[in-house]
Amino acid sequence: MGNYQEVWMKSIKEPEAYWGEASQKVYWKKKWKKVLDRSKEPFYRWFVGGETNLCYNAIDRHCQAGRANDIALIWESPETNQRKTFTFQELYQEINRFAYLLRELGVKKGDRIIIYLPMVPEALIAMFACVRIGAIHSVVFAGFSYEALADRINDAKPKLLLCAEASKRKGKEVRLKEIVDRALEVSEFKPEKVIVLDRKIIPWKKVSKRDLVWDELLEKVPRDAKVEPVWLESNELSYILYTSGNTGKPK
Repeated sequence: MGNYQEVWMKSIKEPEAYWGEASQKVYWKKKWKKVLDRSKEPFYRWFVGGETNLCYNAIDRHCQAGRANDIALIWESPETNQRKTFTFQELYQEINRFAYLLRELGVKKGDRIIIYLPMVPEALIAMFACVRIGAIHSVVFAGFSYEALADRINDAKPKLLLCAEASKRKGKEVRLKEIVDRALEVSEFKPEKVIVLDRKIIPWKKVSKRDLVWDELLEKVPRDAKVEPVWLESNELSYILYTSGNTGKPK
């Protein structure tokens, strides 16, 4: 416990020294010039001038370090009685393919994407694919109402929206695609496309010229597709996370 207190106190009293040391565990394409910029308090900037990519740090570097065949993700769904595991190499492949797909759909650095998916591997793959190409993702809990989803669509103004046709919770079907359809009926902002992950839980209807099917799109992507990571300055936006909005508009 004494060691914890010592480390904690250093992080409080000497944040530049503490986080400068911690940053050595991260791969930097371009090393930062300054750990902490306090010039515009309380709007602090960390690792100013540094360039990195979080997807590269989470996946690529482990593949390159000899861990390609190590298990990186274990997914279990008691609701659908499914289980999957992914090695770092398998995740690398799937993330690159989805990043390639996003690029083919015109997504570029700074574009925003809303992810309205249950806890499935595709949610993680989509998040990392966004990070890889510098797109800004916002994960919306797949249980929020259409009004809550519409609020977040209007604020984030996403180029694309990713969803599943349905999920299961406590044995009941949650019709996510229908929630998305209703949200887009009332939202002022309309994303260009909706990509639907068909989990075969329920039948669903495709909205013409707007809806695309996840697996059908991926069938057109080469298995060995590779997308180089976009190197981002440390203070560039990576994702948007909203408050629940229980007492007002989500922030």
